[in-house]
Amino acid sequence: MTESPASQLPPPKERRRLREAGSLTRAQVAARIGVGRATIRAWERGRDTPGGREGEAYGRLLAGLAGPATGRADTDGRADTDGRAGSPPALSPAQAFDALYAFCAPALARQTYLLTGRRELAREAVEHAFQLAWQRWPEVARDRDPAGWVRAVAYEWALSPWHRFRPRYRSPEPPPADPADRLLLNTLLELPPSYRRALVLYDGVGLDLPETAAETEASTPATAGRLTRAREAVAARVPHLADPAALHRRLVELASTERLQPPRPTTVRTTGERRNVFWTRAAIAFTVAIIGSTALTLRTAPTHYEPPIAPAQAVQGVPPPAAMGPLSQEEQALRDRLRHSLTGGPERLSPMAG
Repeated sequence: MTESPASQLPPPKERRRLREAGSLTRAQVAARIGVGRATIRAWERGRDTPGGREGEAYGRLLAGLAGPATGRADTDGRADTDGRAGSPPALSPAQAFDALYAFCAPALARQTYLLTGRRELAREAVEHAFQLAWQRWPEVARDRDPAGWVRAVAYEWALSPWHRFRPRYRSPEPPPADPADRLLLNTLLELPPSYRRALVLYDGVGLDLPETAAETEASTPATAGRLTRAREAVAARVPHLADPAALHRRLVELASTERLQPPRPTTVRTTGERRNVFWTRAAIAFTVAIIGSTALTLRTAPTHYEPPIAPAQAVQGVPPPAAMGPLSQEEQALRDRLRHSLTGGPERLSPMAG
């Protein structure tokens, strides 16, 4: 008996993983099959079952995406266990991390460039996010969406207001060469950071509204309002981008024009490990310095109570100094004799002729 196309399709979660592994958005998959983006979202969440010609085309697309990825581990570091016999063993943490980095880092750097307009800051944000992911790899490996975890950290780092005080980011970078790209990028950078992030996630990455709200830690109505106002601001500056499909296409084209090459995954892991060793040694040295200063204080501190010196007090019983009285006859005679003596001194000191 011939199996239906739906029975040959992988589970819904595996459909999304295959699409993301192929660096495809829902809009791109929908355009290839000839359905709407909402239909692809429903298929990936298991809310609807693919059928007919669209289901067959969807199955062929997923089979093509799964062909080169057969035998590879999922992004959370576990082996692919979809029921096929002879599944390969699970990857090591380093291998799983490298696979996640190779899949996410290039696209994430381009997306971060749309948020900041700075190439170096985009690369730095991606590197920081993956270094943090490697430090917390057991947590990231068990996360339901490791790519989303890393993307959220990279966006938070890139949009931090403290970068404006760093000397390397005070001067602007060269804008894109194409005037249309330059206009769109300037329009994005004029948006508030929360609006810009919602627009990039929804119209650039292809997340749906609840996923965008969850990643930006906002309610769904607030995210919808930000997205609407961001689209209105872009359409006011660039009228032909009022269509969401055209806006999505232009965001992808703008991000693709920049050749942002992140470092190799082994470099990211090694740099992160060295940084951890440095800060660990610095913390140990600081703790040793505190212990040494405390020990020195205890060694040199007095061991008994020394009362303070009392303030000065007047001494009682000393007679007051007597005032000068009249001179006696002898003292008066001595005074008169001294007054009549030679000015230069006694006579015995006067020079004599030889």
